Amino acid sequence: MVISRKQESPKCDIFINKVKLKQTEKFKYLGTIISNDGKTNRGISARTAQAKMKTILTNKHISIETRKRALQCYIEPVLVYGCEA
Repeated sequence: MVISRKQESPKCDIFINKVKLKQTEKFKYLGTIISNDGKTNRGISARTAQAKMKTILTNKHISIETRKRALQCYIEPVLVYGCEA
């Protein structure tokens, strides 16, 4: 991804081991969606959805196995990355 203030982002060819990488308009980094214009506004709805995870993790009517699975899928990767950094 190329971050630029211009309306149309410049095209760049980036290669790793002679393999061309696909250029994208946005990506997710530590739960924040970053767009090619450098803004993080698009991540607000994603953060709202993540906040709703609290109701799943604390709901006594949802089985413990389902809550553990949700924890492993959504929370654990961020924690592991934070420990590595």
